[in-house]
Amino acid sequence: MSRNKLAVVALGGNALLRGNQKGTNDEQNQNTLETLNNLVYLAEEGYNLIISHGNGPQVGNILMRNDAGDTMYDIPQMPLDICVADSQGGIGYMIERNLRNVLRERGINRNVITVVTEVAVRPDDPAFSDPQKRVGRIYEKKEADELNAKLGWEFKEEVKKPGGWRRVVPSPEPLDILNHELIKELAEAGNIVIAVGGGGVPVAIDEKGNVEGVEAVIDKDRASSLLGHKIGADEFYILTDVPFIYKDFNKPTQEKLEFLSLEEAKKYIAEGQFSKGSMEPKVQACVNFVENGGEKAIITEATKLEDKSFGSKISR
Repeated sequence: MSRNKLAVVALGGNALLRGNQKGTNDEQNQNTLETLNNLVYLAEEGYNLIISHGNGPQVGNILMRNDAGDTMYDIPQMPLDICVADSQGGIGYMIERNLRNVLRERGINRNVITVVTEVAVRPDDPAFSDPQKRVGRIYEKKEADELNAKLGWEFKEEVKKPGGWRRVVPSPEPLDILNHELIKELAEAGNIVIAVGGGGVPVAIDEKGNVEGVEAVIDKDRASSLLGHKIGADEFYILTDVPFIYKDFNKPTQEKLEFLSLEEAKKYIAEGQFSKGSMEPKVQACVNFVENGGEKAIITEATKLEDKSFGSKISR
């Protein structure tokens, strides 16, 4: 008897919040519902599913609320790992509730569960000595200096807004997904699992095995790829705002890449074909997944998921 295929599906930031929106509850609910109405196709096809998601705008808003609470009401600031966990709960709830409704409308009887997921990182990861990931709002220099003195936060000046400063935090490589065995067990029992939200809550494990939260953010696609490897997933999907990846993007010689071997994908990364801040990490996450035993990785737009003629597919 053949088993159902196991897939990890990573939702891009636009799945919850579009670039021109404020991020109201109604906006995010509607965007989530639209995305899930497309994603449910995989459930109809019999896949066992794990859904991960980004949290960039949401955790940024949580940090701003943190800041406002501290400034206006003397409410203590919470560390970044707590903020990431907060975002996992809120976004996970939004996905879970909307997905239950979509499944009911389609006549699919499956449970949905959100797992707050910790992801282990190396405490001596080079990212900790060179924080680059911008989070939260833009501050004036005086405010940034005060927060640096009070909380030890590091800041970098915004290139697009001289005189404005944003907090920068480390973005270390994910080493392990805590409870990945349980996530796999839940998914293979037919439950749809929401996990590794926002790349996971970053933690470090000391020589005694104690787990401590760290102030960092983890790339969602790399963490999702690692989860796929750890649980032996067959397929890995990254749902973004384009139906394909492209060679020579935005040039007269632009060419869509529909089927790529592992070696071709590595070659294009080495050539700098993909934007370092957006598409390159996604392609690298797909390469990591296939290189570590995955059958296939697909980058596509959520609305094109059901149409097999769309999507860039990376395999051996």
